[in-house]
Formats: sequence, C-alpha cells, structure tokens
Amino acid sequence: MVGGWITLSAVEKPVKQLVERASSALADVDTAGWTLRFDLLSDPNRLEILLCLHRAPGICVGDLAAALGRSENAVSQALRVLRQQGWVSSTRIGREVSYRLEDEIVHELLHRIGARHAEHVHD
Repeated sequence: MVGGWITLSAVEKPVKQLVERASSALADVDTAGWTLRFDLLSDPNRLEILLCLHRAPGICVGDLAAALGRSENAVSQALRVLRQQGWVSSTRIGREVSYRLEDEIVHELLHRIGARHAEHVHD
C-alpha cells in the first residue's frame, strides 16, 4: 500500500493465483469423457434402458422392449450405441442375446439418481 492506495501488484497477485487455481481444475477432469457421458445420459430412452439393465442384468432385447413399451428395433439401436461406448456388454446364448451394464461410473451415477438393485425374493 502506497500513500493509502492499494498497488496494482497487490491486486494482481491474488487474481493471478485464482486464475491459476481455476485453470488447474481443468487438468483434473476428463471433460471430453464427462461431456460424452452426460450427452448419452441426456437421452431419456438410453437412460431408461440403463435403469432397466441396472435392475435386471442379463435381460434380453425382447424382454427389455416389453418392459419399456418400445419396439425391439428401437431398443436394439440404443443398446448398440451403449455397447459401442463400453457401457453395456452382450452375451449370446443360443439364439438369444442378453445385456448387462458394465461401466462402473455409469453404475455409480445411476445410484446417485436413485436407482436401486432388485430386492432378492426368497421363496
């Protein structure tokens, strides 16, 4: 402080530190990866498919389509996108293909929005 005035360098230093701190936050996060995740999750059809797979792993396309009230073709197309991103895996048993959620981050996000696993039914 000079003669009651704050010098410019006294103001610049905290501002520069804030700018550096803010910039360093970008290096900590895979923004492209998260943008893709949020883009894929922003589609209600894909989100509902993921919620169903979370609750009923190993479900086939026909059963998934019935649960969602959609055509098998529409569900298959959405599953293809999710499989290409590595979020969903498929297993062929004979003529039937079953699907399950594979991505742990997506699995955790589904829990964060309220998804739960199926209650085990004991006979």
